Amino acid sequence: MTTTPPKLAVLVKGWPRLSETFIAQELVALQEARHRFDIWSLRHPTDTKRHPLHDRFKGQVHYLPEYLYEEPERIAAARGIASRLPGYRQAYQVWRQDLRRDPSHNRIRRFGQACVLAAELPQQTRALYAHFMHTPSSVARYTAIMRGLPWSFSAHAKDIWTSPDWEKREKLQLATHGAAFGATCTAIGAAHLRDLADDPARVELIYHGLDLSRFPAPPDRGIRAADAPFHMLSVGRLVEKKGFDRLIAAFTMLPETLDWHWTHVGGGALGKELSAQADAAGLSDRITWKGACDQPEVITEMRRADLFVLPSRIAEDGDRDGLPNVLMEAASQRLPILSTPVSAIPEFIKNGVHGVLSEDDPSSLASAISDIAGNPVRTAQMAEAAYDRLIADFRMDPGIRRLSGRLNALCAGDV
Repeated sequence: MTTTPPKLAVLVKGWPRLSETFIAQELVALQEARHRFDIWSLRHPTDTKRHPLHDRFKGQVHYLPEYLYEEPERIAAARGIASRLPGYRQAYQVWRQDLRRDPSHNRIRRFGQACVLAAELPQQTRALYAHFMHTPSSVARYTAIMRGLPWSFSAHAKDIWTSPDWEKREKLQLATHGAAFGATCTAIGAAHLRDLADDPARVELIYHGLDLSRFPAPPDRGIRAADAPFHMLSVGRLVEKKGFDRLIAAFTMLPETLDWHWTHVGGGALGKELSAQADAAGLSDRITWKGACDQPEVITEMRRADLFVLPSRIAEDGDRDGLPNVLMEAASQRLPILSTPVSAIPEFIKNGVHGVLSEDDPSSLASAISDIAGNPVRTAQMAEAAYDRLIADFRMDPGIRRLSGRLNALCAGDV
């Protein structure tokens, strides 16, 4: 028995990725909302672990050539097919204009991947939807022009704040073959993109929210004694924008009377550097580096911790967090939260109400940690307020309903 190929193609940077659980959550929810689509991934997976969510996706996953030189026969065949498509010449001209402004190997790879995608997409495909506004959206845009299809995107954080304005603007203008609509997960990101769009209504704010069915009910934490051991947890990639170097510096400023320990979950390029920083500061016996963990392991760590710390900051290249889903995950377990007022974090956490938002310098972080550890009653009240806010305003379902409607209209040509 044959099945009808799906009308929607979804582009992602890589599949599966532990650091992009929010994408897996969304795609599984769309699948359960009766959308049928395949995933087209620009890169092969590098993580050795998977979230249970990844196993719930039932569509096919196709991998485009990660590096063009590795699949020359596939590239040549695709160029032959793509060059005969009605929109190829126009797509080539758009790409050449982009290449003049961004003469990079990545820009060349984007067009090669687009040729493969345009050649290999099923004829029944009616629309494309790309996660991230930079590379995946470029591949979707070039492909859409070649095939004469509408396309759309979901923008998040780095892709918004490190992409040049000219590129974002052209992806938001229908006159320059822009997206039929764009979704983004923060109000600050939506405002920025609406300023660049020809029609602000085509940029929709859709919080990721949290699928609470994936999480156990929060534990009965009780009230921690102010002089009890204090266990902190952070979950996030070891990269500049997460601010873990400043958190380690803050640990050296904590009072000797505080019996603390910090567990970090996640991998990243700065792992050796940060471990060496902790060693040099004499903190190694107070720190556990767990590395990459799957969702059940993360939840276990959250349930045993006393404080979740995410000291986000703006990196030198402008990269920054959006609204990290991990903050909502911590709130789901009534785990008190310490973070920073960067980007969209204040859209979920109001300082002093749902958690503490500190400045990201080490002395401020150290002061906030000491205050939280010494005020367990107030800390528990903030954790309860964050849980209530999550339940009231940050569930996944409303956003999925809006996105589902947009994608249905896109596939039907009603855009």
